[in-house]
Amino acid sequence: MDFHDLYGLVLIWAFPVCCVSQNDDTSFPFVEPKSCSLTEFFNSASLQCNACGPNQSRSPSGLQCVCNPGFTVRDLGSPAVQCSFCTGVVSLDRRRCLQCIDGNENCSCRAGQTQVNNLVNDTVSCVTCPVTTVGRSTGSTCVLCQETFYAVAQSCTCPGGNLAGGLCFNDTQSADVGGIKLPNSFWYTTYLDSSFLSCTIYNNLTACQLLTNMVILNPEVLNFKAYILYEKAASLPVPPLYLPQLFYSSDPAVLLGQRAPQGLVFQRNTKISFKIARYDASGHFLGWQDVTGGTLQLCPDTQKRLDAAYQFGTTYQQSCSVQVSELLLRFPEPLFYELFLQYQDSQGVQRVWPVPVRNLNLERNSPGGSRDLRRFFLVDGLAGRPQSLTEQPQYVTYLSSLVLSVYLPTSNPGQIPPFQLAVEYSRVSDATNSPAQILFAVTYSMNEASMKRSTTVALGVLGSISVFLALLETSSWSRRAGEQYITMTTVVKFIAFLIGNLANTFFLVTFGTGIYWLIAFKGQRGTVGVALPSAGGMVETDFIIYLSLAFAFKALQLIHVLVVQVTISIFFIDWEKPAHTGQTAGRKQSQAPSVSAWRTFFVANEWNEIQVVRKLSPLLQLFAVLLVLQVIGVENIAARDLNLDLQPGATNYQAPWSPILQYGITAAVWLGVGLVQVLFFVVIYEHFVEDKIRQFVDLCAVSNVSVFILMHRCYGFYIHGRSVHGRADIGIEAMHANLRREEENLCALRGLEANSDVQTFEFLLTEKVRYQLDRIILPLTEAAGARLRSAAEGTLVQTMKAYHNMNRFLSSFFEHVHKDMDYIVKDKLFLEKIMNYEFQQPVEKSIFYNDPDGIVFSKVLYYSSELILLLFDTLLFCIISLGSQNAVLAAILTYVIQQVLEFLRYYISRRNLSSKTLVDQRFLI
Repeated sequence: MDFHDLYGLVLIWAFPVCCVSQNDDTSFPFVEPKSCSLTEFFNSASLQCNACGPNQSRSPSGLQCVCNPGFTVRDLGSPAVQCSFCTGVVSLDRRRCLQCIDGNENCSCRAGQTQVNNLVNDTVSCVTCPVTTVGRSTGSTCVLCQETFYAVAQSCTCPGGNLAGGLCFNDTQSADVGGIKLPNSFWYTTYLDSSFLSCTIYNNLTACQLLTNMVILNPEVLNFKAYILYEKAASLPVPPLYLPQLFYSSDPAVLLGQRAPQGLVFQRNTKISFKIARYDASGHFLGWQDVTGGTLQLCPDTQKRLDAAYQFGTTYQQSCSVQVSELLLRFPEPLFYELFLQYQDSQGVQRVWPVPVRNLNLERNSPGGSRDLRRFFLVDGLAGRPQSLTEQPQYVTYLSSLVLSVYLPTSNPGQIPPFQLAVEYSRVSDATNSPAQILFAVTYSMNEASMKRSTTVALGVLGSISVFLALLETSSWSRRAGEQYITMTTVVKFIAFLIGNLANTFFLVTFGTGIYWLIAFKGQRGTVGVALPSAGGMVETDFIIYLSLAFAFKALQLIHVLVVQVTISIFFIDWEKPAHTGQTAGRKQSQAPSVSAWRTFFVANEWNEIQVVRKLSPLLQLFAVLLVLQVIGVENIAARDLNLDLQPGATNYQAPWSPILQYGITAAVWLGVGLVQVLFFVVIYEHFVEDKIRQFVDLCAVSNVSVFILMHRCYGFYIHGRSVHGRADIGIEAMHANLRREEENLCALRGLEANSDVQTFEFLLTEKVRYQLDRIILPLTEAAGARLRSAAEGTLVQTMKAYHNMNRFLSSFFEHVHKDMDYIVKDKLFLEKIMNYEFQQPVEKSIFYNDPDGIVFSKVLYYSSELILLLFDTLLFCIISLGSQNAVLAAILTYVIQQVLEFLRYYISRRNLSSKTLVDQRFLI
């Protein structure tokens, strides 16, 4: 590179031009150099057309003015030159007006001769051009030395101390900034001072661009010499006319959004039209360029995937590792860019708006913060050369992160601009073997304060309801447990109920959030005005926290429910009377006649089998969810774009998934499949195939065995299984005859009360009844866990005596034998059913509430906990899926955890059943 040719500089004469650095209007009409008129030039500082002076016209490049024929030119590098009329002959370089000495008016030379400009007496002669002290030969003509030498010394020799960067100045002291050291860079030490002097003294446009580039080349701090010189130039009483605008706005107090155009609207999936103004390292304007895939992206990929970055509404993220040597091959010299948004205003005029650039390096290193810039670069290996421009750089600076942020709505920007570029640079010292980690991303965001406020309000309202419900449930439990005062157990129960309700609250908030954004974002059809919560933003962070709390609380609620279910007290009441024969006459009083235990064992075994019966199949649930999510491809809707493609092509760019959308879709699919299963099970399967819960009630009636269950101290459930035929320990012929009589209505109804077929009840016991039960059950409690085959003889006799006493007491209790411990049967009020709360306390008589549906006792089974189990499974699958981004792994782990919980529930319930009913576990198969 010939740096003498870099600066062709001449003194400028003043005429009106646009001063970009002093202009706060950041939007302007889009102009190309070729669109300027013949009397205008393209100002690469303001990127607009400016008028040429008198007797001037546009140059072929359109970037400067040239003098008309017959005029000499004085050019110090400014696009605006000074033209003077020549009464003689204009020299070949158009810089001097000369007279012919051979009488040839046109100063034309004969063959074999060369025109020589004699600058001593301003004459032209036709001789062989010698190399003189006032000129140098180019092979065909003699040309003048660098113009700044003549501007200062009128010779090819610059006075000592006035030479800087190959240029000559009257005074170089103005570039002294008080001892601030320059980086160890040949580029800075050679051309920084000369660029400042040429820009401020000669209004050299290229020098002004070079000075600005040198500021940008140091991305870490602004407090160094290049920036100080730039600020010094900008603060002069008459600033340079062509000093580019370094910052987005000249007034740091003005909000960036206030400089953005109004009324910008974008349709879904339309291409964002960006333009970049390019400059080389020396400050030459390289022209406008459309921003397409690969223009600013350093990571390689297919053109289709790269272009997806500028599809409006598509969140884009691309990262890679590239060798620094490859970057230097692609960018042997740094190129500088200014990014503009191109749009059409209401008058149909194409305009461009400069996109502000945040330099994250400067923000970290500037305690008071930094202002947004206008210019950036991708790769720099120039500043790291300490001795010459041909040596290998000691360090390379590259753009490690470029993030284009789009802030919605774009039509009415507030404090934040609709588009903003965030750049971050890294530096490596080994340019041959070092890998460069590069990130390019496009993000969309909007004001999240209103979203957070809405979520907070929802949590506040639902949380208040949760507290009220927890108080109601605690009050109900306290009445059912016979608690008269607030104890530590009451507090623990309140916390347990509150955790369960808060789990539902957090689930509703998170699920509602996911469905809302799924509809609000993906449902946009016209103008796009809604963006998903930004990744890592406060809304998404709060969402993850709420989802985690929902899962944790739901797990605790499930544990609480399971603990209650596996610690119930249960007793089987055998109504069968022993057959009195002659063989029993000689037995001792202590050896009372007994009946067969097989009916009780059979009922106990069936009760054990229905412990973990659910209204849906977990295995079928998992397969169906995977089918919908992965095979059909519904999970692809969770992408952060506006597409609804279930099966996007392999060649298309896949936007990252939003955890909010992914959760909303996954939870909706899981709940949808679960709801379909439950409806099928309740409406079709139980009616036409098998209803294990109600069949158990029928089994009790056929077996002549009732089931007495205490869920809490004074609250429980009763299944009336007393046979209407008196005995059930009969032969098969008699059993068939009895069942036929029931089918033909030839016998009484099975209900507890006369003329009633209601066999299931929930009850509240009086304290007197509970006290009597405690007295009877005490020996059973002491012998809890002891097996019949291993129990000591005395303990076994005591246990069997207590068992028979309990059977006799409960039988007599239900036959209204004990007038002081009687009960009444009534229907529960509708409000009591809704609130799960009994308004009436059992003071003198116990209260039994009819259960026409016949399933109220399933509250101690998996069957009635389906909602809790379904929500737990939903949250579990979603949490694993979000964490692993693998639905198959989530399905496997969810199934394993389901089976572990089911096994624990079954195993512990089996032991509890055996210890409470004295049925050996060997009969519970």
